[in-house]
Amino acid sequence: MVKKLFVLLMVLFVSMSLFAGGQQESGKSSSNLIVIITPSHDNPFFKTEAVTADAEAKKLGYTTLVLSHDDDANKQDQHFDTAIASNAVAIICDNAGADATVGAVRKAKEAGIPTFLIDREINENGLAVSQIVSNNYQGALLGGEKFVELMGESGKFVELVGKESDTNAGIRSKGYHEVIDQYPGMEMVARQSANWSQTEAFEKMESILQANPDIKGVISGNDTMAMGAMAALKAAGMGHVIVVGFDGSNDVRDSILNGDIKATVLQTAATNAIMAVQQADDYIKNGSTGLPEKQLTDCILIDSSNASKLDDFALAD
Repeated sequence: MVKKLFVLLMVLFVSMSLFAGGQQESGKSSSNLIVIITPSHDNPFFKTEAVTADAEAKKLGYTTLVLSHDDDANKQDQHFDTAIASNAVAIICDNAGADATVGAVRKAKEAGIPTFLIDREINENGLAVSQIVSNNYQGALLGGEKFVELMGESGKFVELVGKESDTNAGIRSKGYHEVIDQYPGMEMVARQSANWSQTEAFEKMESILQANPDIKGVISGNDTMAMGAMAALKAAGMGHVIVVGFDGSNDVRDSILNGDIKATVLQTAATNAIMAVQQADDYIKNGSTGLPEKQLTDCILIDSSNASKLDDFALAD
């Protein structure tokens, strides 16, 4: 009797183990979640990344979880933990810092979850499957050349720089100066970071104008700051000052068409987000994207000649 009971219990234990294993394997194979992590959607550029990646992933048959880290590396770490705990099949991320994000991407890789970075690189290779970024240096050269042309190769100007911890802020500034510094008549009277913020750019510009009421131009590290600068200039009765931005937002498009901001540089946020999701799909299905980790997409100069063709960080043919 005892022997029969023992055998019965063993059969029951094995059956339960097989069932649990089957459930676990089934759960693993049925995971279909792509987690999309970007900075705040208050910025139209980052919102476009998130919305476009979300739509493309759903079109390819995936479920999605869209999160924002607000440029907070600790919050980003929590989002990566959520992706890992949710057994995500991939992470699409516009990251919260070139150094601060390395650990999070490594953690995801060790958990078997591939990461596809957009817009911003990290300072280590071999962790993310793809790093798809706009060619910020090439774009800044375009912006710098247009700015010099608009300025007539001379005059006092101000530079508004993005968040100092953001690699792109430094790359864009370097590209601008690669061009501008070749012209002796161009005189920079102020250079300040407005941390990609429209409000902060407005406040910084108000302060700069008190000390430099005779400036001729402002070159900005992004469109949001350009909008803030333009608002401050117009409030001071200086709407004639030349302003050039970087990103290709709809707000700046409209400003260009209204004759206020003169130019911007389009980085194709929508295209890069779509590329990342498609490469994630390739990797999930085939184990490889067939492409190098580092990928650059060229930027496009936007001015009054083509601004009407711009919509949601994409240029119509």
